[in-house]
Amino acid sequence: RSTRDTPRTMKLSAVVLALAMMGASALTGTRQFMEQDAQMIGKSPQWTQKARATASDDVKLQFWLKHNSTQIAAFEEELLELATPGSPSYAQWMSRDEVAAALSPAPHSVDAVASFALDHGASDVHVNKMRSIVSVTVPANVAEEMLQTELFHYQNNEYKGVSIVRAAAAYSLPVEIAEHVSIVGDILRFPRLRQKLQIEQAKPDGADTGDEWSTCGAAYSAYTNPSVLASTYGFEFPFTKATAGNSLAVAEFQGQYYDADDLEAFSSQCGLDSTVTVTKNVGGNNEARCQVGLEPCVESLLDIEYAGAIAGAIPLSVWYSDTFSLLDWAETLLDADDAELVHSVSYGNDEAQQTSADYMESVNTQFMKAGAQGLTIMFAAGDQGVWGREGVGKTYHPDFPAGSPYVTAVGGTDFVTKSTIGEETAWASGGSGFSDEFSQPTWQSSQVAEYLANPDADLPSSSVYNAEGRGYPDISALAGQVNPYFISFKGGKFSAVAGTSAACPVAAGIIAQINDARLAAGKTAMGWINPFLYQADSSSFNDVTSGTTNGGYTGGFTATTGWDPATGFGSINFSNLKDAALSY
Repeated sequence: RSTRDTPRTMKLSAVVLALAMMGASALTGTRQFMEQDAQMIGKSPQWTQKARATASDDVKLQFWLKHNSTQIAAFEEELLELATPGSPSYAQWMSRDEVAAALSPAPHSVDAVASFALDHGASDVHVNKMRSIVSVTVPANVAEEMLQTELFHYQNNEYKGVSIVRAAAAYSLPVEIAEHVSIVGDILRFPRLRQKLQIEQAKPDGADTGDEWSTCGAAYSAYTNPSVLASTYGFEFPFTKATAGNSLAVAEFQGQYYDADDLEAFSSQCGLDSTVTVTKNVGGNNEARCQVGLEPCVESLLDIEYAGAIAGAIPLSVWYSDTFSLLDWAETLLDADDAELVHSVSYGNDEAQQTSADYMESVNTQFMKAGAQGLTIMFAAGDQGVWGREGVGKTYHPDFPAGSPYVTAVGGTDFVTKSTIGEETAWASGGSGFSDEFSQPTWQSSQVAEYLANPDADLPSSSVYNAEGRGYPDISALAGQVNPYFISFKGGKFSAVAGTSAACPVAAGIIAQINDARLAAGKTAMGWINPFLYQADSSSFNDVTSGTTNGGYTGGFTATTGWDPATGFGSINFSNLKDAALSY
């Protein structure tokens, strides 16, 4: 099988036009409320309601169609075969057309929803290439009529320039349409924008150690840099020759742009073999924003500088979305003809902060489709330990989408001894735990059982976590404040930043190098990598056996021998994991 096929352009059938001509008379008038388990509709502590949306405001409606549960179950079984080492079909990833054929909703579902939109005056109805999303852009008053709700502008309380349109009350669809629709994307959900990073100005007070720590300058020898990472994890550095077809991407949201001046300053200061460059940009960039304040570019520059430094000659892309929507990002990714093989995303929220189970399941299905096509999707596990962004409470707050079984969740570590390359410990604030939404997959059940039975785990009360949920993270990398990451931002100003937002692009760059080895050997990309990780020999990782993910408070999970919900399997031992990947 090829990894991707050139898609056929989706055209609306003649049935749609016929149904649209029938108009509202085809509907009974009975309506069904959607996302009925949604909480805090029309309000959020991060957002303030402003003016009512008007006819001059365009609103994009994405109707995410329901998938047949039997088809989903069968697809998951087939995907597990493709992703399990030793299987006759291991890594024989599907094409997009094969995924669409296996999972696309029935054509009459597309027709019904499209006709509903056309009947309300929509002039441009778009059906995605997976044939599972019907999108229209209509004036706000038309959207209100279609959904029988009221739409308002909401302004973010911290990022004053960020405004979105959301429903102030529950929404509904005619029952004849609702039977085909899982959710209308991002009508209810308020994104929890990333808290502003705690940026520490890099202090030029280090000593010239004459080793890896001094490669970004002796004055900055207290900070983690690409050379330190290379010595710690053993990946090839510099990586000067990439195999044709290999690729890596980072995803950016929330006004996070990047600028060439900072990429040049970072590359020069750290003595990289070549300047970190972005090969392709999807969604646009605004370099001027990188000169205003601290926040607009720090997150993206952290991702790009470290993913690019590790990937080296492997083409690096940036996918930017200003919609604050994982659903929108996932749709754009799956619609692309040449999506990159590895994607690093330093973005997420708590499961409790999502609008509904239907929302999380819809996103999860998109990740499953991506993995089936040979794409590796990696997410930062979060920076608040077990308590998440909701904070300390009666139960732990698992991260989304790190808790999705179809993404590889990257947790955080610190060096046990400051500025000493060697043993790592769990970073107290690294995202950690068990999902409340996604059940525990079979490929990790034995490792979870071993952890729960280990007396060294010193488990918290069973009432604060779901021991039957999907455990995360899967792997980890340096993320903590013992030796924060050295970066350049704001035109060559040096800073130090910590978080799994750093660990994720590092791990993604390493997986991109492993992909390169497989491609050079005539093999396919790693794709959905989780079952492989859980079958890999323990020597493929640097086991982390100390530290607790209490988020700086109390409780948390303790790192032990083997997999644990504090650091997963630990950090990557590049040479051994690459050998394991090449053995199949």
